[in-house]
Amino acid sequence: MTPSRRFGTVHVDHTFTVPLDHERPDGHQIRVYAREIRATEQTDRDLPWLLFLGGGPGSAAPRLSGGEGWLNRALQDYRVLVLDQRGTGRSTPVDRRLLDQIRDPGAQARYLSHFRADAIVRDAELIRRTLAGDRPWSVLGQSFGGLCTTTYLSIAPHGLAEAFITGGLPGVCATAEQVYHALYPKVIDKSAEHYDRFPHDVDQARTVVRYLRDHRVTLPSGRLLTVEAFQSLGNVLGGTDGSCRLHHLLEDPFAGGTEPSDAFLSQADRELADIAGGPLYYLLHEATYAQGPGATDWSAHRVRDEFPAFDAAAALDSDAPITFTGEMIYPWMFDTDPMLQPFRQAAHLIAERPHWPALYDVDRLRRNTVPVVAAIYHDDMYLDRDLSLSTAQVIQGLKPWITAEYQHDGLRVSNGTVLERLLALMNADDHERV
Repeated sequence: MTPSRRFGTVHVDHTFTVPLDHERPDGHQIRVYAREIRATEQTDRDLPWLLFLGGGPGSAAPRLSGGEGWLNRALQDYRVLVLDQRGTGRSTPVDRRLLDQIRDPGAQARYLSHFRADAIVRDAELIRRTLAGDRPWSVLGQSFGGLCTTTYLSIAPHGLAEAFITGGLPGVCATAEQVYHALYPKVIDKSAEHYDRFPHDVDQARTVVRYLRDHRVTLPSGRLLTVEAFQSLGNVLGGTDGSCRLHHLLEDPFAGGTEPSDAFLSQADRELADIAGGPLYYLLHEATYAQGPGATDWSAHRVRDEFPAFDAAAALDSDAPITFTGEMIYPWMFDTDPMLQPFRQAAHLIAERPHWPALYDVDRLRRNTVPVVAAIYHDDMYLDRDLSLSTAQVIQGLKPWITAEYQHDGLRVSNGTVLERLLALMNADDHERV
């Protein structure tokens, strides 16, 4: 590939062919794309590789310009490889076109089962051997990328020289149900904090919900804006600017009229679309927590019923605030979103699947020899702090940095500070921890 140049960096595209099912290496093949990024002044140096695994599941890697703070810091010491995890971005996509090739919902569900963290790690190992030969490389996992990194430490630690994790230490023994029991209270707290910051939004949200209760509202994309869909806009509250984004949406949703304005509907549509880049996020979200026997069975939907705060009808009757939900996937999404409707049957089959392969090897993690550092965000809305801390104790030698300075997106918004802290922690002796 011909390199491209931008903001003092050189970008090279790489495309790899990998098996859909790594247990059947000669079977159906798919494409995986990655972008190599190097600092212009470092192109003559044989720098070690740093694989970046971003959030998801089902989200393409960020399209980096070269001006990002964490990337600039990384490029001082590494050549960075940014991976479009299988099914996303320029890798063989999972979208509605798949349904033209695989029409049976059972076959669709089986196909989609090959897009979890274990397959992503095995892709990474094939790529590493192609680019780096026998040399292990470093990995930086953000959010879902941190879950993938923990899987990497479990199934292919020989491929890693070191591992950095930001907002992404999973509960390695937690079920999906346990995860949501831990996360729902945090979402309730984030909603309360939002209303403390913007008290006017209490009435605004109640007015919107009252309207949605009584009217069928279709967004520009064709997605229905139901009461539950409106509540799901709370997913933004886990980011640094999320509360401001939600407030801007609620500033004047009716624009002086009696029905929601076009501007409000367009902005709500964009926010809902920004949650994920495609259907894979919704299809496999709960499956990212699935290991061994037991179906996920729409865990977030079932656990939500245990928290009366999310009952919008009761809130309207009692003059209580509308509580937003967070990063949870519900079965009704496959009824109200035209992008997801064709996958409805496959989604239910995935939720009903009775057994999943293990993603983590606790015994191997307890014997870990790969240097690992992790940023654990005290107020993380997307990964429970206590579950992350329990995993930090499981992984031998892991050095945690627990901070309340940043939200879940600290790597992106800190202008390189989060990565700098982790690099210092990685290089510090135990008695010199920063």
